Amino acid sequence: MRGALIGCGYFGQIQLEAWRRMSGVEIVAACDVSLDKAQAVSPQAYTDVEKLLQAQDLNFVDVATRPDTHVELVRAAVNHRIPAICQKPVAPSLAEAMELTAIAESAAIPVMIHENWRWQPWYREARRRIEAGDIGNPVSYHFRHRQRDGLGPNPYPNQPYFKDMPRLLIHETLVHYIDTARFLFGDIDGIYACTRRENLMIAGEDGALLMIDHRSGVTGVVDGNRYLNPARPGPAMGEALLEGDESWIRIEADGDLCLGTELVWQNDATTGYKGDSVKATQQHFIDCLRLGRPFETSANNYLPTFVAVEAAYRSASARKRVSLSEVIGLTNS
Repeated sequence: MRGALIGCGYFGQIQLEAWRRMSGVEIVAACDVSLDKAQAVSPQAYTDVEKLLQAQDLNFVDVATRPDTHVELVRAAVNHRIPAICQKPVAPSLAEAMELTAIAESAAIPVMIHENWRWQPWYREARRRIEAGDIGNPVSYHFRHRQRDGLGPNPYPNQPYFKDMPRLLIHETLVHYIDTARFLFGDIDGIYACTRRENLMIAGEDGALLMIDHRSGVTGVVDGNRYLNPARPGPAMGEALLEGDESWIRIEADGDLCLGTELVWQNDATTGYKGDSVKATQQHFIDCLRLGRPFETSANNYLPTFVAVEAAYRSASARKRVSLSEVIGLTNS
């Protein structure tokens, strides 16, 4: 499977490392606005996507650029009949996310959103145990995210453009938990959100509290910020509590999983990004391409996650609960 990496920055390098450990896959070309960065990935290096797509015989492209470039890059890949895996956030706005989805759907070219959080192995194990009935009927959950990299005059050193984004924490970080909640508990019905900005040097919010209700009746809280350290360091970047009417699952910061008070699963991943979830995400993409199967996070399947993000921002602005159906209705009108 011959692929090209489009975007060779911070997270593109994480994805590249995972591609290089995958059997039967090769990144044969790269594209970036910086030719030096592209050349560091592959001798077949480009700054122009169209030239890349015309010159290379590709089975897929990996779009690892900033959100405001995603629609046009996916459109270019689809026009060349090349499947794409595209980083989240899907796009800067809901309208653009819907446009990207429509591009993929109308052309019937596989497009998957790279949402690696649900592929963290502790969440896969949690879902397996929930489906096995280990906690009884799910009732509620609490995700707690902490990451102290957003303070001072030069915040977010790995991705400094974050400081200029008008929508930040929910759009870039808490979207992971929204999607994981969908993965574990099904479709979201509505959200109540409040946000704050601790660092006045940034444009967007760096703290948020989301209260989420699902169509299944499960309710949950996502509590996150990027100005406090987690109570304990670890790849989960916080803790999670998933409660049922018979027991509960607790996910520790190191990824270990307890059922009630008993430790029942330990995270032993020492390679890759957060439980090697990037490699797992990309392997799912390749496996589905090879077998002709649908992606868990196809552009169409992932769109409700983006709608939930939009609902959260509208809720924070209006200071009221916003339903996802209300967001779609307003968009369609």
